[in-house]
Amino acid sequence: MPAAPAAKAGPRRPFRTTFWWYLIKRLGQAVLVIVIVTIIVFWLLHLAMPDGPGAGVLGMQADQAQIDRWNQDHGFDLPLWHQYLNYLVQVSHGDFGQSFKQASTVGALIALRLPKTLLLAGICIVIALAVALPMGIFQATRRGKVADYVLTWLNFLVYSTPSFFLGLIVIIVFSQKLGWLPATAPSGNPTVLALLEQPRVMVLPVITGTLGTIATFSRYMRSATIDNLSEDYVRTARSKGTSRARVITRHVVRNSLTPVIAMLGYYLPVMFGGMLVVESLFNYPGMGLLFWRSAQQGDYPVLLGCILVIALATVVGSLLADLIQAGLDPRTRGSLE
Repeated sequence: MPAAPAAKAGPRRPFRTTFWWYLIKRLGQAVLVIVIVTIIVFWLLHLAMPDGPGAGVLGMQADQAQIDRWNQDHGFDLPLWHQYLNYLVQVSHGDFGQSFKQASTVGALIALRLPKTLLLAGICIVIALAVALPMGIFQATRRGKVADYVLTWLNFLVYSTPSFFLGLIVIIVFSQKLGWLPATAPSGNPTVLALLEQPRVMVLPVITGTLGTIATFSRYMRSATIDNLSEDYVRTARSKGTSRARVITRHVVRNSLTPVIAMLGYYLPVMFGGMLVVESLFNYPGMGLLFWRSAQQGDYPVLLGCILVIALATVVGSLLADLIQAGLDPRTRGSLE
């Protein structure tokens, strides 16, 4: 019997249509992740404050009757699920609540502090990439040599050192011993422009935030460059007489940048976590310092607002990483279908 004809594959959808479907699906997943994060945070804060935030707001001088009355007036005597639903309705109207400790809304506090954190994180990322990418290429092209071993050892040393310890080291060296730079940022709430006008106060926080980022991205760039140096197209180009330097600069570097650039999206929430330590250590007036002081004071609405922003940064960073990788590397576009 003759073999049955193979079934014809259906027509493939255009990449543009597939992209939009993928984007809609990922946005739906992002909303779900944010909701799950807020549920977990609500539960954890409830465990941390079993008597409600009234005890933290009123202080140790308040008796139990005053604490119970405050919790009842602010709706914290309701079941946890009821409190959470009230919070969701409130946030859906663009209202993040009122700070318990500061005469301001949570939205206003975040809007005042977030640009300063973005400024610090942006400077750290730009400087780190400017150093880490050439370093990773340098190590890959000298794999197994003394320079590679030394830089790899230094990267692992910095990568494994906690940010607060790095910060203490730079404070001791550059502020206390040498006296070159101030150890803290200006007091109060200076604007972004005021911080830029005083670059000396930014140096130590930038150094602390940059060192770990350099160690991270140089490792990724080294690994990606080594993988690309072993590809067939490199051997083909070399066999045609193309110089090694030209192959590296024209082909290897470009292909190695794809996973590193995509990694930037995943690194966004990590940077927010790192800024929490750096800002607290140097008294830098950003989101990290706001979160730290709110946690010390039991300022429940501000804590929730900061965590919501970090959760949003996480899902947005993950989405951007996937979309950037799909745009830069056509081989990954099949994952969108």
